[in-house]
Amino acid sequence: MSEYYLGIDPGSSKTGLAVADGSGRIVFLQVVQTAELATALAACRQSWQPAAIVIGNGTNSSRVAEVVRRVLPDLPLHVIEEAHSTEEARQLYWQENPPQGWRKIVPLGLLVPVEPLDAYAAAVLLKRFLNR
Repeated sequence: MSEYYLGIDPGSSKTGLAVADGSGRIVFLQVVQTAELATALAACRQSWQPAAIVIGNGTNSSRVAEVVRRVLPDLPLHVIEEAHSTEEARQLYWQENPPQGWRKIVPLGLLVPVEPLDAYAAAVLLKRFLNR
């Protein structure tokens, strides 16, 4: 059975969640309203039984960490540097969702992802943690 890790990209209004296995393979991505985080964390725990949680140290990190500690008090919580995670999330998004049709000829820097990147940023944080 594989071991899973939960990544969190904290934000004021929305928070990105990602679950990856120990090899860094992303198995789940979700963006939730930060106000609904406790419910989403409980659901992630039930579905994936993560071994540890990784959270970025950016916007609203301390408040989100308080919610995590309240909902999942027995899991190790690792706070890591989140600098440039949004840029890396954009790259990861296009790796996972390559442009189709005429968008293939447009430089990626000019394309706008069709969904928020918060969950991809959480995946970036997880990959950073697992690659240490």
